[in-house]
Amino acid sequence: MTTATLLAVLGAWLGFANPVYRLPLLALTLPAGLAFVAVRAPSTGAAAKAGYVIGAASACASLYWAALPIHDYGNLPWLLAVPAPVLMGMVLGLYTMVLAVVLRLGASRLSPWLFGPFCVLAWASMELARGVLLTGFPWLALAAAFSPWPAAIQGAAFIGAYGLSGLIAGLVAWPVVSGPLSRQGLVAVLLLAALFFLGNDRAGRSAPKDAAIHATIVQGNVDQSRKWDPDSQRDTVDKYISLSTQAMRDAPTDLLVWPETTMPFYYQDHGPLSQRLIDFTAASGTPLVFGAPAYETTIGGHVLFNRAYLLTPSGQESAYDKEHLVPFGEYVPFGQYLPFIHKLVEGVGDFRPGRVEKPLTYGRLALGMLICYEAIFPELAQQRVEAGANVLVNISNDSWFGDSAAPRQHLDLAMLRAVEQGRAIIRGTNSGISAVIDPRGRIMAQGGLFTTLTLPCPEVPVVSETTWFHRHYTLITWAIPGLFVLLCLGAALSPERRPGFSGRGKPL
Repeated sequence: MTTATLLAVLGAWLGFANPVYRLPLLALTLPAGLAFVAVRAPSTGAAAKAGYVIGAASACASLYWAALPIHDYGNLPWLLAVPAPVLMGMVLGLYTMVLAVVLRLGASRLSPWLFGPFCVLAWASMELARGVLLTGFPWLALAAAFSPWPAAIQGAAFIGAYGLSGLIAGLVAWPVVSGPLSRQGLVAVLLLAALFFLGNDRAGRSAPKDAAIHATIVQGNVDQSRKWDPDSQRDTVDKYISLSTQAMRDAPTDLLVWPETTMPFYYQDHGPLSQRLIDFTAASGTPLVFGAPAYETTIGGHVLFNRAYLLTPSGQESAYDKEHLVPFGEYVPFGQYLPFIHKLVEGVGDFRPGRVEKPLTYGRLALGMLICYEAIFPELAQQRVEAGANVLVNISNDSWFGDSAAPRQHLDLAMLRAVEQGRAIIRGTNSGISAVIDPRGRIMAQGGLFTTLTLPCPEVPVVSETTWFHRHYTLITWAIPGLFVLLCLGAALSPERRPGFSGRGKPL
C-alpha cells in the first residue's frame, strides 16, 4: 500500500464520524488520494487495483459497526460477524475501482480545463450509482462528512448531496492532477472558497416558513434484548406514557414523536395496550407519531410491515409502511433461494415494503415519514415532499449498533436530506441520536446516546416552499450521468494528450 493510498484511507476514516476523533476536512484526502493514484500508477491495471484498495479499505473502516448487530443480536461469533463490514467494503471498492480507471482515462485524453468538470461528474455519478445499484447504499456520501459544518452543505439545496459530493471531490482532484499552482488549480481553490462563502451566507439566514410547531421527542432507551419479551411490553408502554406526560407538563407540545417500533406489539389488533395509547392521546390532546410492527392477512399467511402510525386525540389513525427495507435486516434478498441465511435481527418472518407514500396529516401538518434507513436515500425524501410533506419525520432505532459511529453517520445523512428538500426533520430514535434539524441543516435540538430523555423543540418550521434541487430533481438526476457518459465517450474517442498518465507515472 503506497503512502497516498494509506493517507486516503486514514483521512476518510477520520473525516467521517468515527469513535476516536473527527476532522471533516481530512475527508478530502479520499478524492485527492484516489485521483493521485489513478494518474500516477504505472498502468491502468495498477490504477484499478489502487482505486479498489482505497474504496474497500476506507468503507470497511468506516462501516466497522456493521459487525455489532450480527454478533450482539444475530448470536454469531466474532469470527463470523467481523467479515460483514469487510464484505461490504469489498463491494463498495468496486465503485472506486471503476472511478480510478475513468479518472485515468480523462486525465490522459481531455484538456486540463475539461478535466475539472469531468472529475465532478465522475464522482457524482459514482455516488448516484452506489445509491441505486444492488438495492442502493449511499451511506458514505462524501458530502455527509461535512454535515457538522452547515456552511459546507448548502449546495445540496441546489444540486443534491450527490452533486455536492461530486463538486467537492472534483475541485479537490483537479489541482492534484493539474498541479496546485496551475491555472486550473487556482480556479479550483477559488471555487471551493466561493462554495463555502456562499454556503456560510445561506446557512446564516433563516429559512422561509409558513408556521411553526412545538415538537417533543421521547427517547425511551429501551433495552433491545428485552424489548420483544411479552412480559416487558406493558413496561415499555408505561415508560413512554410516563415520560411523555412529564414532558408535556414541562413544555407545550403540538406533536409527540416516539421512535421506530416503539410499541413491541401489533397495535392494529386494538388490544388493551393499544387502548392505553388511544386513551393517553385523547387525554393529552396531542397527536402522537409512533412505530409498531403490522401485518396483513393473505392467502399464503401473513405479510409483515414496519409501520409508523399517526394517532390523533380524536382517535383517528393513519399509517405509513416502510418502503425501503434493510437487506438481511428486514428481509433476505433472494431468500427463497438462500434458505440457510436468516435475518440478523429479531422478529418472525420477512417484512414487506409499503406501497403508500402520502404524508400523514393532522390540521396544518403533513408529515413525510422516513423510517430508519430510509433517511439515507435522497429519492425517498424527494417523494415525501412531492406528495405534500411540510415536515419530515425520521423515526429510527439505532440501538442495534451500540455506542459506535453509526448513529452519528446516520444523523449526518439526515442533515443532508433537510438541506436538499428545505424541510425540518424531526428525528426520534430509541437510544439516540434524537434530534431536530432545521431546513438549513442546522441542529435545533439534540440528545445523547444511550440515555433516557425527552427532547422538546419549540419553533420547528413548517414549510411549503421547495428548493431548487426539489423542483429540478429529475433534470439533475439524469443530467449528471448523462453528461458524464458524453464526456467519457469524448475521452475514449480523443487521442492521448498527456501520455505521462499512461504508464510512465510512478506511485508515491
